[in-house]
Amino acid sequence: MAGGDDLAGDLADDSKEPAVIVINIVMPIRPEKTDEWLALADSYAKDVNSEEGCLFFKFSRSLTDENEYVCIEGFRDADAGATHVQQPYVKHFFDAAPDLVSAQPQILYIDTPHAGFGPMGEIQPR
Repeated sequence: MAGGDDLAGDLADDSKEPAVIVINIVMPIRPEKTDEWLALADSYAKDVNSEEGCLFFKFSRSLTDENEYVCIEGFRDADAGATHVQQPYVKHFFDAAPDLVSAQPQILYIDTPHAGFGPMGEIQPR
């Protein structure tokens, strides 16, 4: 499955090794660099979502700070994550981003026993 096709997934058997790597990154962007950032982020997200081991990869703009973007990404396993960081577009992104950010991005990395997203019990469509 190409990344980004299906965000829903079944819960993994908790007795197995972690099934998914989940990464969240908060990216503060210089206001005058927004157009460059949007072009870079769009291209990068398309490339990452085409990776076989990518389950999802998205950038969203903060509702409270128009210059802050949040990246949410999920990779099938550590091998998929290792393959990801070896791609030439990752190097390009890491080379270009320092000219666009206003502060050092903050990252949260989690190895989860879940196979991906699952249904939220508290909210269902009426």
